[in-house]
Amino acid sequence: MGRVRQRDTAPELALRSALHRRGLRFRKNVKGLPGSPDIVFIRAKVAVFVDGDFWHGRDFDGWKDKLQPFWRAKIERNIQRDAQNVANLEALGWRVLRVWEKDIKKRLDEVAAHVFDRVHEV
Repeated sequence: MGRVRQRDTAPELALRSALHRRGLRFRKNVKGLPGSPDIVFIRAKVAVFVDGDFWHGRDFDGWKDKLQPFWRAKIERNIQRDAQNVANLEALGWRVLRVWEKDIKKRLDEVAAHVFDRVHEV
């Protein structure tokens, strides 16, 4: 687990690059906010998390029974922590986007457009 990157992952770099090409400027890995969002738009109060499919439990109900109890519990804790971080950020007036690594890999332009639209919402 020590080799698993927590920031500057390939999906995160790809999304940041796509957002930058669209003219968006942001901060990375802001520690003062709950969950330390991967991408933060301060003025728009939008926080973006780039979630790894395995570690954050994409479609978890479909494959959790195949895991050893340790890993199942770890991912369940991650899912609970993610939900708590979203609730905490929303309570502070932030809009939160969670995007999956698979979506970034397969539909980068759509994901970037969605983030762009959320940042520019009134």
